[in-house]
Amino acid sequence: MARIFITGSTDGLGLMAAQLLLRQGHTVALHARNNTRARDAYVALPDNAGVAVGDLSSIAWTRDVATQVNDFGTFDAVIHNAGVGYYGRGRVETEDGLSDVFAVNVLAPYLLTALITPPRRLVYLSSGMHHSGDPTLWDPQWATRPWQGSQAYSESKFHVTALMLAVARKWPEVLSNAVDPGWVATKMGGRGATDDLRLAPVTQAWLAADDDAAALVTGRYFHHQQPRPPHPATRSPEVQDRLLKYCADLTGVELPTAVSAD
Repeated sequence: MARIFITGSTDGLGLMAAQLLLRQGHTVALHARNNTRARDAYVALPDNAGVAVGDLSSIAWTRDVATQVNDFGTFDAVIHNAGVGYYGRGRVETEDGLSDVFAVNVLAPYLLTALITPPRRLVYLSSGMHHSGDPTLWDPQWATRPWQGSQAYSESKFHVTALMLAVARKWPEVLSNAVDPGWVATKMGGRGATDDLRLAPVTQAWLAADDDAAALVTGRYFHHQQPRPPHPATRSPEVQDRLLKYCADLTGVELPTAVSAD
C-alpha cells in the first residue's frame, strides 16, 4: 500500500481522491488552507496520516507546508490538487504581489515539487482549458493586461502542464503526469458543469497508487484514465525551462537538477 499526500484535500476533488485512496487501503496525508479547514479534514477523514496547514497563495506558507510534509516522512506519491478558479471574481493579489491564480495553480506546485522529498509519483491537476494557454509567459501576473479570469486560469493550467513535463524530463526516476478531471460540479466548476463528478477523482488516484501498467508512465496528460495530447508548446524544453527559471526567480528556490526517488 502507498503513502500519498494531497494538496487542497479538505473538500472537492482532493477530498474525493483521499476518500477513494483510503477505501483502497492506502495511507493519505491531507492539506488544509487554515486551521478551521484542518479541523474539518480531521472530522471528514479521521484516519488521515496528518494534515499540513498553510495558504498556498503565500510563498512563505508554501515553504512551511513542504517542511510539514517532510516531517510526516517520505511519500510514494504527491497529488498537486489545490487550485483556485476564476468565476465571478477579479484579479486577487497575494501578499507577494502575485496573481493568486498563478500563485496557487502554478507556483505552489513548483515550490512543493522542489522542496518535498521526491516521491515515486507526482500528479498535477490540469484542465482542458490549458489548450487556450499562452506559451510566451508574457505578463503572467496580469500586472499590465486587463484582467480576463478565464484566460488567466487557462494560462495557469498550461503552465502546470508544462511544469509536469519539465519534471518528467529532468527527473526520469519519478513518474510525473497531469490530469484533466473534466468540467465537474465542484465549488470551482459550478453547478452548470456537465461531466461526471463520480469519475473526476479516479484518474489522479489511479496515477498515484495503481500498479496497472497504463498508470506506470511519465510525461503524460490524462482524461478519465486515457492519455490525451497536451498543448504542443507544453512539450517544448525552451518553454519548460523559461517557466522553471521564472518560478525559481520568484521563490529563490531552484528545481533540483536530478533526484533519486525512494
